[in-house]
Amino acid sequence: MTGFARGSVTTGDLTVTVECRSVNNRYLDLQCRMPDNLRVLEGALREQAGQYFSRGKLELLIRVTNSGLEGPAALNAERLAALRTTLTQVASAFPDAAVPDQLALLLSPGVLTEPETDQEALQGATTDAAKQCLNGLREQRQQEGAKLAALIQQRCDAMRAHLAALRGQLPDLQGAHRQRLIDRLQSLDIEAEPMRLEEEIVYVLQRADVEEEMDRLEAHLDAIESALTSSAPVGRRLDFLMQELNREANTLGSKSTALSTTNVSVEFKVLIEQMREQIQNIE
Repeated sequence: MTGFARGSVTTGDLTVTVECRSVNNRYLDLQCRMPDNLRVLEGALREQAGQYFSRGKLELLIRVTNSGLEGPAALNAERLAALRTTLTQVASAFPDAAVPDQLALLLSPGVLTEPETDQEALQGATTDAAKQCLNGLREQRQQEGAKLAALIQQRCDAMRAHLAALRGQLPDLQGAHRQRLIDRLQSLDIEAEPMRLEEEIVYVLQRADVEEEMDRLEAHLDAIESALTSSAPVGRRLDFLMQELNREANTLGSKSTALSTTNVSVEFKVLIEQMREQIQNIE
């Protein structure tokens, strides 16, 4: 499921901003981009994301700003004095060597010092900002999920309407199929024992009976509607139910003895495919 959310927490001079983008994926895939001094939190962030989501590709971006670093950096007087002593020795040994300028001196390791960051405060702010972000993303995905559930429910209602219409037609379809069998046998001009003939006709009609498939289709539709009202992740369960619906629709088509039944089977496959496409976006 797609979505974007942002969370931000400020503690002292530190401001931590966490952004998360989500796209569709069959499994949970989290990618983190963060400063190196926060890499220790990557495992905890993955566990935290797993508490909110079970599917989707998530891209987590963490930025840290420190307002306390906006002023001039402090000079390390001891380091600068040691560097001066070393440069004097170098100048004595190599009098023709070029003298480093002020910028080169400032870029020397340890000359400029920055205040140490409170790692505990930084990690706490990052965790809180991630919680804000993931909460916002979950709300977006829940809103999208509600819309998708409504679309799937429409397809389920359409399938139920087709099933109800087909049930009403079954007696006429079975009677017409029986008459076709009798007419075909009579056209062969073959003498057959009436009882044996009736048994064969019943056997053929039983093989063409689709009541069982229709019952299973309705049971699967009940399971889908139940899953849509569940608060737990149901994406994989719905994937499985789509496979079962498609299997019953195929069997219904293979047993078809009339164009109307074939058309219903084709319509079922169209509706199932539409639901399958939407279910790929459901957690």
